[in-house]
Amino acid sequence: MRAVQIVQESGPDTALRLVELDDPEPSHMLTPGAGVVVDVHAAGVSFPEVLQTRGQYQMKPPLPFVPGSEVAGVVRSASEGASVKPGDRVAAFCALGGFAETAVAPEFFTFALSDELDFAQGASLILNYHTAYFSLVLRGRLKQGETVLVHGAAGGVGTAALQVAKGLGARTIALVSSEAKQRVAEQAGADEVVLLSDSWKDEVKQRSGGGVDIVLDPVGGDRFTDSLRSLRENGRLIVVGFTGGSIPEVKVNRLLLGNTEVVGAGWGAYVMARPQINREIGAVIERLVDEGFVRPIVGERFPLERAAEALRCIDERRATGKVVLDVRPD
Repeated sequence: MRAVQIVQESGPDTALRLVELDDPEPSHMLTPGAGVVVDVHAAGVSFPEVLQTRGQYQMKPPLPFVPGSEVAGVVRSASEGASVKPGDRVAAFCALGGFAETAVAPEFFTFALSDELDFAQGASLILNYHTAYFSLVLRGRLKQGETVLVHGAAGGVGTAALQVAKGLGARTIALVSSEAKQRVAEQAGADEVVLLSDSWKDEVKQRSGGGVDIVLDPVGGDRFTDSLRSLRENGRLIVVGFTGGSIPEVKVNRLLLGNTEVVGAGWGAYVMARPQINREIGAVIERLVDEGFVRPIVGERFPLERAAEALRCIDERRATGKVVLDVRPD
């Protein structure tokens, strides 16, 4: 099979190599001896893969290795008792090995793909939408009728968070940095869109009637303090990541004075050892797909051999929606 490997930790421009490899064994590191083998049609591209090209991600397999955590395609084989069977269209989280024509995923991370979604949308589904649900509901305790501010609202996690929050009965405000990204956030269903400026906090508070209940922040950086200030009493700021490049610090007196919280949401580390939670989240996302709320926004698409360009698109913060590799173009 064709695959892309990270062969050195030198960044997206020089770290990758297109190679020919043997097809993987039907076993997965999260479920040794069992796994679902998927003929990959599309692979999702995410910020962790950018970090992996520099050796900066917490998961550090020995070089060389095939990156890529999420795929969509057709089941070639499945372990006994799996909920999917050969020939099924699926979306799957494989953790590693997705930038290839064939990948292996655990059964509990493999989900039937609705006919409403194509393979590119399927490859956009698990990492971002499961993260959004985990962050908003399991960590952020989102309630129907609350207001959610989403940073990076034109990106993969951002657009997913807007749709999941809306599907769960919340009101959404998207914060974006350009008019082009505003259009993407509107496409994702945001109720309100605020353009980034020196006064964005004040505009958010005005539009939310005094403050939001939840801020979902995959960006980090220098917006953090104003995010805290944009919360109403009992509000929660959910930390999802740091795509902005810097990790902010918080003065805890702000939490005391405002009766607010900062909550960490590390989806991957939490769910890897909890198969049933993955199945439960998958069932909710499937319902939201059926109800029309979840429709992944696919951004730029690249063939497998141009994986480096896909990673640069994310690294340079040019991406809107989900960046996808078309591994087996339809």
